[in-house]
Amino acid sequence: MAIDFGKRMGMGGLRLPVKDPMNPMSIDMEQLKKNVDYFMEHGFNYFDTAYIYHGELSEGAYGEAVVDRYPRDSFLLSTKMPVKQMNSADQMEPIFEEQLRRCHVDYFDFYLVHCVSRDTYERCKKWGVFEFLKKKREEGKFREFGVSLHDSPEFLEEILTEHPEIDFVMEQINYLDWTNPSIRSKEVYEMAMKYNKPVVVMESCKGGTLANLPDEAVKLMKEYNPHASVAFWAYRFVGSLPGVRVCLCGMPTEEFLKDDVATFEDFKPLNDEEYRILEKVVEIVNAKTPIPCTQCRYCEPKCPKKIAIPDYFALYNDLKRLPVDEVMTQAMYYGSLIEQGHGPASACVNCKSCEKQCPQHLEITEYLKWVVKDIEQYDPMAQIEKMKAAAKEG
Repeated sequence: MAIDFGKRMGMGGLRLPVKDPMNPMSIDMEQLKKNVDYFMEHGFNYFDTAYIYHGELSEGAYGEAVVDRYPRDSFLLSTKMPVKQMNSADQMEPIFEEQLRRCHVDYFDFYLVHCVSRDTYERCKKWGVFEFLKKKREEGKFREFGVSLHDSPEFLEEILTEHPEIDFVMEQINYLDWTNPSIRSKEVYEMAMKYNKPVVVMESCKGGTLANLPDEAVKLMKEYNPHASVAFWAYRFVGSLPGVRVCLCGMPTEEFLKDDVATFEDFKPLNDEEYRILEKVVEIVNAKTPIPCTQCRYCEPKCPKKIAIPDYFALYNDLKRLPVDEVMTQAMYYGSLIEQGHGPASACVNCKSCEKQCPQHLEITEYLKWVVKDIEQYDPMAQIEKMKAAAKEG
């Protein structure tokens, strides 16, 4: 039976609404249910999650917010096998069964091997992951099989050649990474098209980066279309590509949700002039964003010093975009994170556990040195004490 994808946008389970922005486990279930209702009422039905998202709470959140409240045939549910976080083949069966229980379902519509790279692919071969999942599909435990890829087009071709049973590819695509020589989104997309594999897009807004652009870039967009949001451009870029089955969108707020729905409900592909504007935007953003972190937070749980890596990188990028007189403000935010129990960037022991988890293949330990040099030099804890003293005087 053909799968009804509804409209070409999915709700991503990596960035659900939370009560505390600094705590990904503080999922706001009431807001999530409202978001799900609005999403479904407007004809969208695709929900994507994974075992590790939101401190392993995302699957259960969808179980409560979607599965328990809607007929099983009214939505599509996708999740992933966390091979990168596993230690042996013996974990496959219990993890798969746990995912079914968490999501409150008897089967998934789509199931992927999560974050496939050279390292995880070798584990897949050694442990028989593809054989295990082929058996699960034959048993009716999911309908289609995919791979979530953060690697080269050559590597994707190797996988698709060795495993033609793969039904689709999940790939990072956005206009900033389209021709980025380290991400190579365009080439990976073209490889998927070569093998006639539909694409599910992740990071279309690059972890929110493309919803928070430098003023010069926003000016270009607003001069052309004053009523469109900045994120509107990012999602239209992805949705304009042939072969894209679903574009996953993070919807942590009601504002983002409604903007995303409006974009795809009456979707219009980009025209030539809009593509030219985006080329200029890419030049501006690349010049203003020294650390290309997407805030996925895969790195953070592996840090032995509890360094708030994505948050420090976000502060650093903001520091480079903001006027010089904003440095102390960034230092205070940095100090507040340390007060909450996070290690400073200078606590890094260069173990590189974070880098092994990073799907963007960032040199995290080197970037942390930038943070030390440009933020810690302002003595963030001293700035916090000044702020507290000022508050008492006030």
